[in-house]
Amino acid sequence: MIKILLAEDDQVMREYLTRALERSGYGVSAVDRGTAALPLLENEQFDLLLTDIVMPEMDGIELAQRAADIAPDMRVMFITGFAAVTLKAGKQVPQARVLSKPFHLRDLVLEVDRMFEVESVPSRN
Repeated sequence: MIKILLAEDDQVMREYLTRALERSGYGVSAVDRGTAALPLLENEQFDLLLTDIVMPEMDGIELAQRAADIAPDMRVMFITGFAAVTLKAGKQVPQARVLSKPFHLRDLVLEVDRMFEVESVPSRN
């Protein structure tokens, strides 16, 4: 099972995202801020860090940068409602995907599915 670490400070959004991803067969550990994600990253293995960018204590970009040191193979997807922050994320963590709010939960699941379906398709080279 693909394991996702979700960092989202908005409780309602965190619960919606967790439910949608779990219904789609993903394992989800959810925290309300970046600083709460770090101990989990150090003690568990995750396939994807799904993080809001704008959060108290530690923003999602800093979290992703710290996560890259702990788990360099983990993929990253940012969720944000701020266009300017999207540009900053793209420059500082270029390998990450960015999903802009508002989005439909179906779109989130499709994006996550796309990130991992590449692994199941054999290379044609």
